[in-house]
Amino acid sequence: MKDSIRTSFELWKKKAVADPDLAEELSAMDGKEDLIEDAFFKDLEFGTAGLRGVIGAGTNRMNVYTVALTSYAMALYVLKYGEGERSIAISYDSRIKSELFAETAARVFAAAGVKAYLTRELMPTPFLSYAVRALKADAGVMITASHNPAKYNGYKVYGPDGCQMTSESADKVLALMKKTDCFSVDFGDYEALQEAGLIEYISEDLTTSYLSEVKKQSVLSEKDRKQIDRNVAIVYTPLNGAGFVPVMRMFRETGFTNVTVVEEQKAPDGRFPTCTYPNPEIRATMALGIEYCRKADADMLVATDPDSDRLSIAVRDGEEYRILTGNETGCLLLDFVARCRKANKTLPERPVAVKSIVTSELASKIAASYGIEMRNVLTGFKYIGEQILHLEQANEEERFIFGFEESCGFLSGTYCRDKDAVNAALLVTEMFAFYKSRGRSLVQVLDEIGERFGYYENEVRAYEYEGIEGLSKMKEIMETLRKGVKEIGGIPVSELVDYEKGVDSLPKADVLKFVLENGGNVIVRPSGTEPKIKVYVTSTAKDRSAALSNVQKLFDGMGRYL
Repeated sequence: MKDSIRTSFELWKKKAVADPDLAEELSAMDGKEDLIEDAFFKDLEFGTAGLRGVIGAGTNRMNVYTVALTSYAMALYVLKYGEGERSIAISYDSRIKSELFAETAARVFAAAGVKAYLTRELMPTPFLSYAVRALKADAGVMITASHNPAKYNGYKVYGPDGCQMTSESADKVLALMKKTDCFSVDFGDYEALQEAGLIEYISEDLTTSYLSEVKKQSVLSEKDRKQIDRNVAIVYTPLNGAGFVPVMRMFRETGFTNVTVVEEQKAPDGRFPTCTYPNPEIRATMALGIEYCRKADADMLVATDPDSDRLSIAVRDGEEYRILTGNETGCLLLDFVARCRKANKTLPERPVAVKSIVTSELASKIAASYGIEMRNVLTGFKYIGEQILHLEQANEEERFIFGFEESCGFLSGTYCRDKDAVNAALLVTEMFAFYKSRGRSLVQVLDEIGERFGYYENEVRAYEYEGIEGLSKMKEIMETLRKGVKEIGGIPVSELVDYEKGVDSLPKADVLKFVLENGGNVIVRPSGTEPKIKVYVTSTAKDRSAALSNVQKLFDGMGRYL
């Protein structure tokens, strides 16, 4: 073991007293060299996505000290570069220690002279994005690890525009972090700072204002609102996260009252006892909700992830329930929004939709059929938010009608600058009721879209590479793939697009796209927030079964490299 790792470990044993759990873990870690090395071999990386890591003791872990260090650097950044009252808005989800980390951030901000606006209870990530702009704050912090397993937590950072922090700003914060010792940060006294007005709870009025903006995203005409059946049977699960209160309030205020909640997944619980991976894209995570659908004879399951920015649905398909992919739901919503707004004469001139480069090209075909400009951006909803910002700066904000990512992230308004599962829950429910009133299911509508544009089958799989060796392995894999691949799963590769070289005026990114001769593609990228490589496969054909048959072949073909 390197001397620096041992020195750091011994320092933490002496000084990490702010959270009793840390002292206990450090004591248990003593003598276990592999555990010490993994916890201290590097500092938890800060970037445009903020921090994300396993909860625990060490420089490479999420704990009150890594949160305090980052928060102190954020405070210094705001004091130096902020243009408002020098304030930061904070929210948090249901994850283990989320509330502690949120309060720690508030204390550190306030002790450094930056006002902290803190939610009274857990609230969704999109609310935080909205609150930053509504409060005219200089920055925002959301304590969440999104849909990662229970052992993770994170610190997601936003700029004054409600978008995730830019790389330039993140670099400045990181530079300030490197000048500071985590054990020298002043945590401050919470009650004293609150009495001094430096910590203030965000009012309930702002929640009402946020939900008002969400409800404005309805695209139904007055006639359709009266005709649709608002008694459709829905099952909803917040997956023990932050979505329950705002989503159920939205359902109630828009007249959808026949909603059954998955009881075991209703209350906030960062252990996620009924699903080891609280990601609504995963079939096992949706299983309990589908059981509820069968018992309640419900038409649709709606699931939101722990910080309620992602949404997934399952719909009745004959005797079974079909879980729609993010691409399928996104394409349905894009078509629905465009169709309704065109019929209602509310589609703006030169409308714009935005998707990520790993999202289905079917969306581009749908957009083109309505005369909508489709903009492609790098993976990460911050790039979709950035496009909204560009439109706003050009006084063309109204041109944006929809943005989505294949990873179940959707947004139809400009009130916030991140994906919003509360917004998406409203849209999918109205869409479902709209088509049901016309005797059509969402599966039938998907088939109609496939008949119009061809069938696109998309699937993403993540391959994990933990620890020091994992980082080296991921780099090695990307280097091997960059050397070129002639065929994947027996299908010839016609072109390799390397986004690290700069493509279509996009920022450089460690992403490879293999264009296949049959019209499909395979995209490979290391995750920016997790020790994973993600592989996105697209297969297209004139019928769904033919498109599906090639998906597994392509993953099998990629297996030799991963």
